[in-house]
Amino acid sequence: MAKRGSRLPRRQRLIGLWLLLSGISFFGGAVFALWLDSLAGLEGMARLLLWLGCFSGGGTIFLVGLLLERQLFTPLRHLQVQLARLVANPDARQDYPPEGWLRGLGPDLMRVREAWRADRERLATAHTEGARSAARIRQELETLLQVLDTPLLLCDHHRRVLLFNQAAETLFADHPGLGLGKRLDTLLPISSLQEALSQLPDDGAAREILVPCNERWLHVILRRVPDSNHETLLTLTDTTAAWTSEMGARADIAEMLPVLRRHSASLTSAADALVGVRDDAAAGELGQRLEAVIDEESRALAAQLERMGRLMEDMHREGERLVPLWSNDLWSALNERQDNASLHITPIGMPAWLKGDAPALLVLLDSLLPRLSSHCGQAELEGEVCLGNRRVYLDLIWRGRPLGEKVLDEWRAERLDALPLAPRVSDVLRQHTSDAWSLADEDGEHARVRLPLPATERVGAPHPRTPPRPEFHDFGIAEMPSPDAELAARPLRTLEIVSFDTETTGLELRRGDTVVSIGACRIVNARLLASDTLDLKVDPERPIPPASTAIHGITDDDVSGAPPLNVALPRFRDYIGEAVILAHNAAFDLLAIQPPGGNVDFDMPVLDTLLLSRALDDSLDGHDLDSLADRYDLSFPPGTRHTALGDARVTAELWLSLLPRLEARGIETLEQALALQASALDKEDAFAS
Repeated sequence: MAKRGSRLPRRQRLIGLWLLLSGISFFGGAVFALWLDSLAGLEGMARLLLWLGCFSGGGTIFLVGLLLERQLFTPLRHLQVQLARLVANPDARQDYPPEGWLRGLGPDLMRVREAWRADRERLATAHTEGARSAARIRQELETLLQVLDTPLLLCDHHRRVLLFNQAAETLFADHPGLGLGKRLDTLLPISSLQEALSQLPDDGAAREILVPCNERWLHVILRRVPDSNHETLLTLTDTTAAWTSEMGARADIAEMLPVLRRHSASLTSAADALVGVRDDAAAGELGQRLEAVIDEESRALAAQLERMGRLMEDMHREGERLVPLWSNDLWSALNERQDNASLHITPIGMPAWLKGDAPALLVLLDSLLPRLSSHCGQAELEGEVCLGNRRVYLDLIWRGRPLGEKVLDEWRAERLDALPLAPRVSDVLRQHTSDAWSLADEDGEHARVRLPLPATERVGAPHPRTPPRPEFHDFGIAEMPSPDAELAARPLRTLEIVSFDTETTGLELRRGDTVVSIGACRIVNARLLASDTLDLKVDPERPIPPASTAIHGITDDDVSGAPPLNVALPRFRDYIGEAVILAHNAAFDLLAIQPPGGNVDFDMPVLDTLLLSRALDDSLDGHDLDSLADRYDLSFPPGTRHTALGDARVTAELWLSLLPRLEARGIETLEQALALQASALDKEDAFAS
């Protein structure tokens, strides 16, 4: 409910003053007439004229005030409403043509309005062709993005999400961190991405990392969009199942090898014994038994070999995770992972292509470098790629003696916790059908660790990237100020705003009434997002009175099975994120979402369209949501009035209508808007809802 103050609105004060002056004049005239009548003792017409003369002052004040109200003040209020509507929407209907003493402004106002419309039409016509082409390209691009099965995210240099596709929405289903304008660190652990994002090359070269997300591991490919404002494209793949399958298949093969060796040894022993007794007639029974053993072992060996064949086929299919890598890119990415460490790898020799799982290889080599640095005591190592017949040898070189086999064995047994399932180094080496050994160079001064890796048929350096075509896009979010900037100084048009409303069991929130529904929608970059909404039913844990159901239509059956308020409020808080919140008559709704013992903080700034409307038009009556919707030519879709989401959406549209009026008065920042609405706190509007 609206706060009621001790002061009347300006128009009501003027009317009261006018009636008071008229009453005082009538009363004074009557007293004066009685006094003169008693002194003069006039009769007939003279007495009538005396009384009329004494009442003429009060009558004049009353008639002049009535004339001004009808001919000037009421037309001025109507003109104010019409101008407010035109500022918010130049195409709004004209319900109040100039009247009274302002009637002469009618033609001029109509001319200004028509000229304004004509200018807008000419401007729209001038941009039609370009807009049509841009819209077609954008529609095709959006359609292409939505049909792609690969999840995509595009973020700006402040790591705010500018774009995501249907596949990303599916990958992060029910995750509160996915949304336009939201920070990437609410969706993915930024500690895993920060280094890679800060060191991405501007030419669009890809970097690959593995990022944990809840119980999953995501393979993320990052590319800086060339010639952009440091915007980054993220391509994501859920690799949890692939890693589990791949490591599981290799583990199974490792377990099968001892079994195969036992079967092979049994067959060899049985065959040797059979040869020894073949010519001994007395040993016929023993020969049969040996033949039975050989038959049994051969069948078991055949079964194991068949199983191994199937696993090898599975591994072959899973081997698609190994992709072509340019060796210089691998060395560069490995150096970037060292951050401020003293270790550095200098590529030597001819670069070449190889096949590998880039994230896994980087983690593996990253775990090897500290051992090499400790062994040789050097901060500078060399990296070289040598070509073999069917393999590529990846070498790390230093001045000194080779690594001992014990050190290599310890390294092979090391767990790589940065990778899903924390595989051992030996598991990743097996993934690449590889191993590691250390050898001395022929010069007797240098040694190296060598990793043989699969070769690829590609030759030559990567082709230089051709400049992109001059295509344009309009992601206004990228132009927004830094999220670290002082929020109070942020321009109103750049704010991320969540408009919300609540429906309750009644209006006595301090006496037990509580929330039955929360509805919210999001405004980003002064644009109301169509599908970014929250609509929660809440179990009030008490019966809903019929009188309240008659207003919002929510029954006990509607909230049966819904979460209670202590569960719904954290979900609502997650939806808000770092946004400013907006409501109509916010005091009531804030009280509803902050019950005693709620334990959920809503400490962000709050904008109130009721107070802002009062501050802008304190001489006008009616600042309830229905009156303002009519004033600004807004409409409720059928059946949405007095629903939480329906009222929240109209409140958001009302804010967008008030925004140009605020800017016209020089109210451009959040701090200025909050100060303006604070100035209306002590003003009363009897019709506020």
